[in-house]
Amino acid sequence: MQIENTSRLQLSLMTLNDSALLFELDQDERVMHFLNGGNKTTQHQIDTIMLPRLAQYLNPSKGWGLWKVHALDCDENAQHGLSGEYLGWVLVRPMHFFTQAQPHNLELGWRFKHISWGKGYATEAAKAVMDAVSEPDDVTHVSAVAVEDNLASIAIMKKLGMTFQHKSIHRDPLGDTEAVFYQKAV
Repeated sequence: MQIENTSRLQLSLMTLNDSALLFELDQDERVMHFLNGGNKTTQHQIDTIMLPRLAQYLNPSKGWGLWKVHALDCDENAQHGLSGEYLGWVLVRPMHFFTQAQPHNLELGWRFKHISWGKGYATEAAKAVMDAVSEPDDVTHVSAVAVEDNLASIAIMKKLGMTFQHKSIHRDPLGDTEAVFYQKAV
């Protein structure tokens, strides 16, 4: 699957060789704040946890994986000093993939560098990804999960047309988290 560039962003599927980009993004405590309290991810964690997990759900033909986002060379990005910069990624995988996968309900997630916050990049990228991966007839819903205090991520969910479903424990083999769940029928 390919995703067309937006007016400001280039999107391409990450490969298992992109560990340097994953590491680079996770070195900012602000980026990691709502994920683990602000702890930086080590290269060892990227190699032994993140990449093996990505390998389990990576499916290029369906668009599942992490879509890396780069700022295109355009006037607006140049004004922010971001032209050509790697900004972050958008995740796509079946909801509850590691506990009880729902292939008809795709989970979207995102992680972006602090320098890109507040400029609409995450919403723009997530919308482009959502529109592309929700086209197949077997996809009925897109969902997202965040901790309740992550108001910026919740705002993106709402901008994508998702509505609040419930607050409960998000189960994951790496650890369970109390979270809010948002969803949109497609």
